[in-house]
Amino acid sequence: MFGITNRRNIPIAIWIIIFLIIISLSIIVSVSHGQADISFWDVVQILVNKISHGAIGDIKDLPVSSVNIIWFIRMPRICLAIFVGLGLALCGMVMQAVVQNPLADPYILGISSGSSLGATFAILIGFGSSSIFSQFGVGFGAFVGAMIATFSVLLLSSIGGRMTSVKLVLSGSVISSLLGAISNLVVYLAGNSEGIKTIQFWLMGSLASASWSKLGMVILPVLAVFIFFTTQSRVLNVMLLGDEAAITLGVSLVNYRRLYMSLTALVTGLIVANSGMIGFVGLIIPHIVRALFGSDHKVTLPMTAVSGALFMIWADLISRVLIKSVELPIGIITAMIGAPLFIYIIVKKGYSFGS
Repeated sequence: MFGITNRRNIPIAIWIIIFLIIISLSIIVSVSHGQADISFWDVVQILVNKISHGAIGDIKDLPVSSVNIIWFIRMPRICLAIFVGLGLALCGMVMQAVVQNPLADPYILGISSGSSLGATFAILIGFGSSSIFSQFGVGFGAFVGAMIATFSVLLLSSIGGRMTSVKLVLSGSVISSLLGAISNLVVYLAGNSEGIKTIQFWLMGSLASASWSKLGMVILPVLAVFIFFTTQSRVLNVMLLGDEAAITLGVSLVNYRRLYMSLTALVTGLIVANSGMIGFVGLIIPHIVRALFGSDHKVTLPMTAVSGALFMIWADLISRVLIKSVELPIGIITAMIGAPLFIYIIVKKGYSFGS
C-alpha cells in the first residue's frame, strides 16, 4: 500500500505521514483550548508524561486540575473524535462503492432511524437514568435499533432475487421512513418532556460522555474493520464499475455486498451508540478524498481514514469554543461545515463520482 502514488506522483506514505503530523499538532491545539485554556507546552508536558507512564517529564509543578482536565476529560474526548471520524468516513467510502451512489453515507441502511428509535425507547422507559443502565442504557438501545434496521434492510433487499445496489438503497429508504415514523409516534405520545429534550440533544451528536473506560468498544472494532477493508481494495474498485462489469471480471458481488454492509452497519451502530447522530462526515470526506486522490481504494481508504479523523478533531474543537461557556452539539458543526462543502462539490466542474 505504501508504495502507491497518487496522480501528483507523491507516494501515499508521504501523505499519510504529513496527515499524521497535522493530526498530532491538532490534538495538542484541541486539548489546549476549552472552557479553561491551558498553554501549549503544559499540554505537551502532560501528554508526554502520561503516555510514558511518568518515565519522561516532570509535571509535579503543574496544577492538578490542569492535569486532570487534559488527561481525564479532553484526551478521551479527542480519541473518541478521532475514531468516530475515522469510522464514519471509512464507512461512507465503502457504502458509496457498495451501492454505487454518491449520496450514500453510513446511515443509508436506516441506521439513523433505527438508532433514534432504540435510543428513544431507552430514554423514555428510563434506561438512561436507572442505576443498572445509567452508563450504557441509551447507547445499548441505539445499537440494538441500528442492528435491527440493518438486518431488516438486508433481508428486504434479498427478497425476490439477488441483492443489488438499487434494492439496497430502496430498502434503506423504506425501513428508514418506517422506523422514523414509529420514533416520531413514540415521542408524540410520550408525556416525558425531560426525556424528549434528552432525545433531541442525543440526536444532534455529542462526544461529552467520552471516557477511557468506554473507548475500547469503539476503537477496537473501528481498527479491525479498517484493517480488513484495506485488504479489499480490488473488490471495492470492481464495485464502482457495476454488477455487469463485475460479472465480466468473474467477481460475484452479492456476498461481498452483504458482508461489507454488515460490517459498516456494525461500526456505525457502535459509533452512534457512543456519540449520537453525527452527519455529513461519511458523506463529504470520501468525496473530498476522491477529488484529491482519485478513486483507487488502495489510496482512498487510508486517506479517508486520516482525513475523517482530522475533520472530527477540529469539528469537536469548534463545538467547544465557538460560543463561550456553551458546548454546541457536534452534529450542528459537522452540518454547518459539510453542507457548504457538499454544495461546492456539486457545482464544481470536472468532478464526477468514481472518476
